[in-house]
Amino acid sequence: MVPFTIATGTMYFAQNIFIQIHTNENIIGVGECSAFPMIVGETQNTCFELAKDFSEVWIGKNPLDIETRMNELHLMIAGNYTIKSAFDIALYDIASKYENRPLYNFLGGSQKEIESDLTIGIDTPENMATTAIEFVKKGVNMIKVKLGKNAIEDVERIKKIREAIGKEIILRIDANQGWSYQDAVFALTEIGKYNIQFCEQPMRKYNDYLLPQLCQLSPVKIMADESVFTHYDAKNIIRNNAASYINIKFAKSGGIHEALKINTVAQENNIPCMMGGMLESRVALTAKVHFAMAKHNIQFYDLDTCLLGHKVDPVIGGVKYNGMKLLLDETPGIGATVNEDYLNTLTKITVQ
Repeated sequence: MVPFTIATGTMYFAQNIFIQIHTNENIIGVGECSAFPMIVGETQNTCFELAKDFSEVWIGKNPLDIETRMNELHLMIAGNYTIKSAFDIALYDIASKYENRPLYNFLGGSQKEIESDLTIGIDTPENMATTAIEFVKKGVNMIKVKLGKNAIEDVERIKKIREAIGKEIILRIDANQGWSYQDAVFALTEIGKYNIQFCEQPMRKYNDYLLPQLCQLSPVKIMADESVFTHYDAKNIIRNNAASYINIKFAKSGGIHEALKINTVAQENNIPCMMGGMLESRVALTAKVHFAMAKHNIQFYDLDTCLLGHKVDPVIGGVKYNGMKLLLDETPGIGATVNEDYLNTLTKITVQ
């Protein structure tokens, strides 16, 4: 993939893990995760090693008892939500295939229109503005801009981008914890002049106690991302009036089971959510689109992971892009898997 830069560092390759769970009834559940070390504290290597241990724990057990299966993993090791999410997704794939329903329907939803943004990584203001122009020429209606390296330059980045693309295109920004409180106040006050939909995660998670005050001062609405891994985190953010929105990512929540709890807490408190991700292929992307389809409280979509420099697409079936709109068919389960010839080129292990 093309190097992708955010405030906390640069990713030079996607650190993904693909798993298959085989059942006695010949149902195969597929799952995928994408480690983003600077955010989740996991790597492809840690995910691979834990996947071996997780597999042994589940041998001979009922995959339809999702809560019990996931609790076994949580009791086995704290955190490590990214690799847990791959196993969680595979369970939901099995469960929805077992009932012969597409995952969105299994989750209680129906088809709805989903249109993603497209993300610009951190670069010079001029280069980012040029990229934004290219996006608009391709029909992109929403652009997400990565910021957080330097508050003064960040204001210039948004100024250049807005001047380049005009007033109609939706702009949303993501500082990925890069600003101090003082920088956040400055940047958001200045950037607010350029009609910004929201700002994701302006400060480090350990500064969450400052978010309520920042929300009061900022002309731009705040979305919690790295501050919310679980529904307990969501409760704390909401209780403290520390964000207007929440970004749900399977790689943070440990998968669909916990993501459902986060969304429920948010919906009960009138906090709309976004469906986001790391650098997943179309396997996990498809699961995310099913989840977004199923829950009306998911109102924002950052589902461009496969468009951020992936060199190959070995996925069979699954969600398809029509411009920036995402389309699902009625295949039971997630509806996506990976080409066997491609899988045979990868490092793999079988646990049985």
